[in-house]
This record gives sequence, structure tokens and C-alpha cells, in this order.
Amino acid sequence: MLKIYNTLSNKAEEFVPNDPLKVTMYTCGPTVYDHMHIGNLRTFIFSDILFRTLRFNHFRVSAVQNITDIDDKIIKKAAYNNTTISDVTKEYTEFFLQDIRKLNINPKNLKAQPKATEYVDKIIEYVKVLIEKGFAYKEEDGSVYFDISKFKNYGKLSGVDKRELKTGTRILSDEYTKDDVQDFSLWKSVDEKEFGYQSPFGKGRPGWHIECSVMSQTLLGNKLDIHTGGVDLIFPHHENEIAQSESFTGESPFVKYWVHGAHILVDGKKMSKSLHNFYTLSDLEAKKIHPLSLRYLYLQTHYRQEMNFTWDSLIGAQNALEKLWREITNYENSKIGCAEYEERFLKAINDDLNMSKALSIMWEVVKSDYPNSAKAKTLFEFDEVLGLSLKDSKLLTKVFEQEIPLEVKKMLEDRQELRREKKFDEADKLREKIIELGYKVEDK
Repeated sequence: MLKIYNTLSNKAEEFVPNDPLKVTMYTCGPTVYDHMHIGNLRTFIFSDILFRTLRFNHFRVSAVQNITDIDDKIIKKAAYNNTTISDVTKEYTEFFLQDIRKLNINPKNLKAQPKATEYVDKIIEYVKVLIEKGFAYKEEDGSVYFDISKFKNYGKLSGVDKRELKTGTRILSDEYTKDDVQDFSLWKSVDEKEFGYQSPFGKGRPGWHIECSVMSQTLLGNKLDIHTGGVDLIFPHHENEIAQSESFTGESPFVKYWVHGAHILVDGKKMSKSLHNFYTLSDLEAKKIHPLSLRYLYLQTHYRQEMNFTWDSLIGAQNALEKLWREITNYENSKIGCAEYEERFLKAINDDLNMSKALSIMWEVVKSDYPNSAKAKTLFEFDEVLGLSLKDSKLLTKVFEQEIPLEVKKMLEDRQELRREKKFDEADKLREKIIELGYKVEDK
């Protein structure tokens, strides 16, 4: 039985969908104003692993992941680049899709990948209902806010109800302060010169939170089985989704299982664009790191555990993945696998997606005495969840069959000479430079 940690109850629960024949799953997607950094990508890898685990357990999954293509950041980026909002979102949506494909996340597994701008009419109707029901109010400037005092269960996801609710104070910007509990915008008024849409409230555009409620409920129904995202979205984004969604439908719970992934740290700080301490997938590829090495790295740490990113650990993941691909290059599949390992693997992934345990079981299969043909059948089944492209190992091993550049060879020779001269500090600096170029140095 699959168990998954539910943020709503703060415990691991047996997964029982609302409909035994179909699972509905929604993932908060990217805001397409820039390249995704690898911390963002961890969330999408984790969501893909959850999708694959559900499917491995024979559930039929209807999955939706949105694209936020209207937001303060997008408008600022378009103004800064002297271009249109659609030009910005089109460019960075394509970059995002390229990145997730490289990480073996298949957009075709999704029922839909809706864009916020496609749902403006539905959002307007949704806001009108919230006003009519008394959960929202319109200001003189045409902005519409959700009144958090009218939703008695506000804070049930994040525990924010333990703080003082600042009822009547309002937040209009998409840039929110996580310590402020305020009435949030459903519709943001703009002047005639700004980008916006005509509505009964006046010219404006949707608030960030309302977009996800409308898209998810339109495509998946009033009650969802699973909603995923990063832990930074618990408050206020997901808390606000609950408030407006349950107020709109009068049904509870909006989501049965809230599942959140942890942050990536760099030098002990959260990886983020605002701190300028992030890396993109292109940065990794420039250092000759295969994108699936990042996926392998993330599989080594539980999705709810923060992990500190280092180049050493990434190169170690690449070496392990290369070894795996080379090991199974000549395996031929059979009809009979390694049953004892398959049972243990299922138990591991069903224990709240324990992928590090699943990886260790995979390596036990590789090292076992089973015939290679049996190993192949089992490993290829495991890969339906792991997503490491094991069936393409013959092609992928060629990625690593390349001559080491003369520059790197020279640095390695210089380092050896420095070590002989006991100039270890200088030798360590050269070692770091070699690692930055995408190579691992081992002294044996």
C-alpha cells in the first residue's frame, strides 16, 4: 500500500483516492520569466517520481501542471527588455519544456499544461461568485480581495491560524511577505496604460493564487486527490488556494493529500534567484554534466529533506550513473526477473517515495548472482519509476567516451608536481578548477 506524507495532517498516510479508478494530481508549474534553476527543477523531478510511482501501482492518473504566464515578474521583464509579455513567456516556456525533457520528464504524461492567460474569463466568473457569496469584496480602485476572516478554517494547512490574522489589511503584489497574513488579491486593478483585461470590476488582471484554483478545478474537478509543490508554496499560496476553492464550491477538502518537496541549499542558504546563488541546467551542461546526473543526484536524498548542492556530489552522481549505464549496456531482457528485489523495491517506493532505498536495491540487483537477462528485466521495471533511461544505455554511454582536453591534462600534471613538492594548498586549488570544468579527481 502506497503511503505518502500529507502536509495537511503532518503525517504519512495510506493513499486512498476519492475515486478508486482515477487519481487527480495538480502540480504548481513555473512562472515563465527566466530560466528555471536546479532548485526549481527538483520540485518537478519529485512530482514526476510521484506520478511514476502512482502509475507503477496501477493507478490511472490525470495530472495537470500549470504555466503561470502573467505575473509581476513577467511584466517587469518585458519592460526591462523592451518587448512584449507574450514574447517573454513564449521564450521561457520553451526553455522550461526543453529542460524537463532533458530530465526525462515527459509533458505527454500530463492531461493538460494550461496557461493562466487562457483562463481569464473563467477567473472573472469565479471571482464574481466569491463576491456574491460574501467571501470577497471590491475596492474603489477596482481591485478585488478575499476576506480571510470569512473563511473559518484559514490556516489549516500551514498553521498560520496560530498567529494574529491581519484582517482588513491587504496585499496586492505577487511579491508576498511570508510573515504577513493579509486579505489577498483575486483581481488586481491596473490603469489604462498597463497590461490588463476588461472585467465587471474594471481593467485589471488575476491575482496569482486564483489562477491555480480555477485551472485545477476546471480540469480536474472540485476535489483533487493530490496537489504538489515546493515547501515555499505552503503559505500563502496553497493556504489561499484552499480558502478560495472551498469557499467557491462549499465543499471540503479541496485537496485530500498536499505533498511538498524541500529546498536545495548552497552554502547553507536556499537556492534562489533573489540571492543570486543558483545554477541552471545549462550551467551544468557547460561543465559536461549530463542532465540525468542531476536526476540521479536528487534520487539520493528524500524529497522532504533539504540537500546541500555541491559540484563534488553532482560529479559523484554522474560517475555512478555512467557506471550503471556501462554495466547494463550488454544486458539482454528476459521474461523472468529477480522477484525478491522487485518486492523490496515496491516496498521502498511505497514508503513515502524512499528513492535512496530504491537506488540501493537497484545496485544490489546489479551486483547479484542473477543472470544478466533477469537483471535486465528487473532493472528496466525499476526504471519506470527512477527515469534514468536505462534502456538507452548503449547510446548514452557514448556521451562519456570523449578525450580529456589538453588544458585539463596539463592542470592534472601541474597538480601532481605540486603534491610532490608538498604544496598542498596550491594543489587543492588546481583540483577545484578541474572539478569546475566537470571532472572528478581521485588520488589512489
